[in-house]
Amino acid sequence: MLVSDADMALHDVALWGDRRMTGTTLDDYTDRYASRTRGMTASEIRALFAVASRPEVVSLAGGSPYIAALPLDAVGDMMSRLTVEHGTSALQYGIGQGTPELRERICEVMALSGIDASAGASPDDVVVTVGGQQALDLIARLFLDPGDVVLAEGPTYVGALGVFQAAQAQVVHVPMDDRGLDPVALQAALDDCARRGRRVKFLYTIPTFQNPAGVTLTDERRDQILAVCERAGLLIVEDDPYSQLSFEGEAPRPLRARRRDGILYVGTFSKTFAPGLRVGWILAPHAVRDKLVIASEANILCPSGFAQHAVNQYLTTMPWREQIKTYRELYRERRDALLDALRDLMPAGTTWTRPSGGLFVWMNLPPGLDSKAMMPRAIAARVAYVPGTGFYADGTGAGNIRLNFSFPPPERIREGVRRLAGVMEQELATRAVFGSPAQPFAGPTGQAGVRPGGDVPGPDLA
Repeated sequence: MLVSDADMALHDVALWGDRRMTGTTLDDYTDRYASRTRGMTASEIRALFAVASRPEVVSLAGGSPYIAALPLDAVGDMMSRLTVEHGTSALQYGIGQGTPELRERICEVMALSGIDASAGASPDDVVVTVGGQQALDLIARLFLDPGDVVLAEGPTYVGALGVFQAAQAQVVHVPMDDRGLDPVALQAALDDCARRGRRVKFLYTIPTFQNPAGVTLTDERRDQILAVCERAGLLIVEDDPYSQLSFEGEAPRPLRARRRDGILYVGTFSKTFAPGLRVGWILAPHAVRDKLVIASEANILCPSGFAQHAVNQYLTTMPWREQIKTYRELYRERRDALLDALRDLMPAGTTWTRPSGGLFVWMNLPPGLDSKAMMPRAIAARVAYVPGTGFYADGTGAGNIRLNFSFPPPERIREGVRRLAGVMEQELATRAVFGSPAQPFAGPTGQAGVRPGGDVPGPDLA
């Protein structure tokens, strides 16, 4: 039964966990690992995510697009024709930068957001990557030395935190509010790092429909953030996977559409087409492009030729703009279902963001509740979410939950919220009787290599 499976997962991790915590010697390679791996530890949370994929669990923990909304028969026919007509090139090695044809299509996609030739966008400066994740990894390889500081929104994308941790960088979180990243707080973080003699390499930001918070940086603040970074000579890494998924008019223009220098722009087809193809890109300053290509060739030789041909064919022969409209309508309906359920069912003291696009809602729990400690009981109640601790480098965020609305249908979303609300009410009742539990570990912000990485989900949930 489901509860015993969850308990078994917890028991296994507790009994056979990291030898540095338990004193066991199950891993004979511990003394041989590089120091940068010391944050790569499992936890009970990761074990529970394995249970969360069961059909009886309502998962509000995902980060995946609703692939069933694609015209799968037409996509299948396209793939078959691709193999027959272009197999000799699609199945062969390619060039490290990516095919010229796809890089041209990528520029057409970016132009819809205002990143066009007038903004300095050129196929020559596009580097095709294995999804947005490899793009972040390449940027980290190029720019980060151990001990360097990356400024990032708090909270921020868990996959980026993993990349920066692997590079042995220190992440310093900059606060957000409902208008996005706070430019005053950004300047204060820069000043504080300067006083401490810490070297800040870049600002990592998801300004549009942010993961996990769902908030969007306002136009006014975009200009202010650009001004702060320009004065400081600070590089910006703009991660933009969600901007085409706007529910209320068009999203604000990306930072890269407003300034061409000092910004590395990361895009992906994982949220608007097919994450399984793993195709993303970097639009880089011309001087940086060659190093990105060399780093990518050392890492993967070349991106998948078949995946690139598939995306190129999709953008060339299929009504992809109409498909994005379909996704917008679908996700707007599911966003509304989640917001309505939260309004109707959540206990007093709970608050949440109201995203105007993207895939996520960020929830603030009533005082005293701990999203990580509550997770096993939520799984027992057959509902899953991602605890807020996974989105901070220092493991804070226990008072927060990320909820996804892109995958479950509206009726399942409401049922999931009903189950979650029941768990929270039980936790509040227990707290009223016995008091608050001990708070989880929260290390100093930005401490390198100390992030409790096991709190984060796998790639299907990130």
